[in-house]
Amino acid sequence: MSRPQTPEPTLDGQGDTPVGSPDDVADGIQHSHRMLSFSDALLSIIATVMILPVTHTEISPEQEFDKSVQRLLATRIAVYLMTFLIVTVAWAAHTRLFQVVGKIDDTLALLNLACMMTITFLPFTFSLMVTFPEVPLGIFLFCMCVIAIGVVQALIVLYAFHFPHLLSPQIERSAHRGLYRQHILGIIMRGPALCLAAAGFSLFFYPASYLLMATVIFLPYVSKAAGWCRAHLTGPREPPAHSMEVFTFDLHEPLSKERVEAFSDGVYAIVATLLILDICEDNVPDAKDVKEKFQGSLVTALGESGPHFLAYFGSFATVGLLWFAHHSLFLHIRRATQPMGLLNTLSLAFVGGLPLAYQQTSAFAQQPRDELESVRVSCAIIFLASIFQFAIWTTALLREGETLQPSARFGGREHAFMFAKLALYPCASLLAFACTCVLSSFSTAIFHAMQIAVPFTFLLLRLLVRLALASLRALRGLVGPVLAQPAPGAADEAQSPLLPAPC
Repeated sequence: MSRPQTPEPTLDGQGDTPVGSPDDVADGIQHSHRMLSFSDALLSIIATVMILPVTHTEISPEQEFDKSVQRLLATRIAVYLMTFLIVTVAWAAHTRLFQVVGKIDDTLALLNLACMMTITFLPFTFSLMVTFPEVPLGIFLFCMCVIAIGVVQALIVLYAFHFPHLLSPQIERSAHRGLYRQHILGIIMRGPALCLAAAGFSLFFYPASYLLMATVIFLPYVSKAAGWCRAHLTGPREPPAHSMEVFTFDLHEPLSKERVEAFSDGVYAIVATLLILDICEDNVPDAKDVKEKFQGSLVTALGESGPHFLAYFGSFATVGLLWFAHHSLFLHIRRATQPMGLLNTLSLAFVGGLPLAYQQTSAFAQQPRDELESVRVSCAIIFLASIFQFAIWTTALLREGETLQPSARFGGREHAFMFAKLALYPCASLLAFACTCVLSSFSTAIFHAMQIAVPFTFLLLRLLVRLALASLRALRGLVGPVLAQPAPGAADEAQSPLLPAPC
């Protein structure tokens, strides 16, 4: 397809999104940023709703929270974490792909919709995997979905390179487009190739299938570690004569901070929405029951759902405050590195598990004998979701000159406040977990006290940090002169050699 040369696109106010000419729109060519926003929203929804089959694990009221139930729940959580991370890998690959494809036409838009349609089928296959973890069909269908996603992404690459005016200007002007295409296709098809092997193993040895699917998540980090080891063992290699100029399509390079924020906001918003959907589904009384059991009193009927509403408000406050801590953290981050991106993904995976914590704590009234186990599961989920946020902050401090704003660096005016804000939920959930080990009969009261205390502590946190810093300065002022003052007789001993000898 030949096409007249168009003027080089300019950049928008942010400096990274090309803005084309009206002639492009007339030719049916559009820019991909709106389609990327749609795809990001859909992928964040798909990643988050993976928790629903886990939260709806049916445990009868007479069934105890014994080792078999614990093993079932642990297996489902492990499968959920694996599939959540696979979806985030697909999101990162999709984002990288549309760094290569700068513009879209109708065909590319339809190919992207086909990719999104395949991704939306993942929760169904995941539900089969969770419900029947030892049956090959669920694993096989999940792997087939991942393979189909890779095939559609490969078609997008082939189509865009066939019409180079759709590529980013940097690649369009390059003399090595064929090498770019080969490099990108090789990276895109690595995950589907592993899933093809996993689908084959599912037919006769399903544990190997789970291992291969988990490898999809860590393959970029394994390849980077292998490259680092090879470089240190054999020394740096001379680049080939036909090496690519500047652009790289590398899954272990960090994504832009803005894209990470957008995807994270989507996960937090959907988790908060799932909580109210459970309230609407399970706690709206049936009109017939209200009339027969509660003599027509809707207030009395709603009163029986009191623990569910208490668990909802506590869970929503937890989601909202974790989002607020994440928002504050990324306000101070200038650039997200690769380890920070991985830690953020792990944090989001456990944030996605907060509907499970809600389901566990809302069942206190129906299963009071399992309160202790439910509280501990909920505390563990909150702790892991928040400790990975704190780990992002710690990782950023290791390269603070590159990653953090000056005010948040060590010794900056916001450093102590950010430290306290990010440490609050890990400390509170760990303290609640420890208290339940000592006072197991008060586990419910301890958990609800934590849910109530943390929001109020957030409101007073800046004042508390200032008081703590003032106390430390005052203590340093009191101890400093004492430490600086010499011991009795020390001055005389120090000066005695300088005194004249007695006659």
